[in-house]
Amino acid sequence: MPDVPDKQIKRLRSLIREAETNLAAANELLVSLIGDDEKIVKISSDDSLGKIIEGVFDGQNMVGSDNKIYPVPANYASKSKLVQGDILKLTIADDGAFMYKQIGPIERKQVVGTLNLENGHYSVTVNNKSYRVLLASVTYFKAKPGDQVSINIPEDESTAEWAALEAAL
Repeated sequence: MPDVPDKQIKRLRSLIREAETNLAAANELLVSLIGDDEKIVKISSDDSLGKIIEGVFDGQNMVGSDNKIYPVPANYASKSKLVQGDILKLTIADDGAFMYKQIGPIERKQVVGTLNLENGHYSVTVNNKSYRVLLASVTYFKAKPGDQVSINIPEDESTAEWAALEAAL
């Protein structure tokens, strides 16, 4: 095999990731337009990988293309700064282990708001709208109610109920 420069390999990997992301986003859009009666979104089984399911992050869980709810570990969602609407791939290994990967980040924007605690749930208020945030994120940043925080929300914030905590200010 001829020597291939690392730069070309990195660029090729980047193009493949981008193509996968675009394909997943196109799949989700198609399903949202015509439903999943055609079984467009993948639920596959590969002996070497286990069962693979794609779905959408709802702020706490992944709603699979099979309409089942799959729990996303709060630490993973927090660390990865998942935003409601992100497309995920779940691999369920033969031993039952769940492995998530973000494959289609939704368009997002960063805003600043005030952290609140009501009825044991944390939220951030931005321009009179409240977004829930994960406890794991709040504890990681050691944020307290009343603190100013930066959050990521979907670009189209009209239906968003959840946000990803970016930083405590």
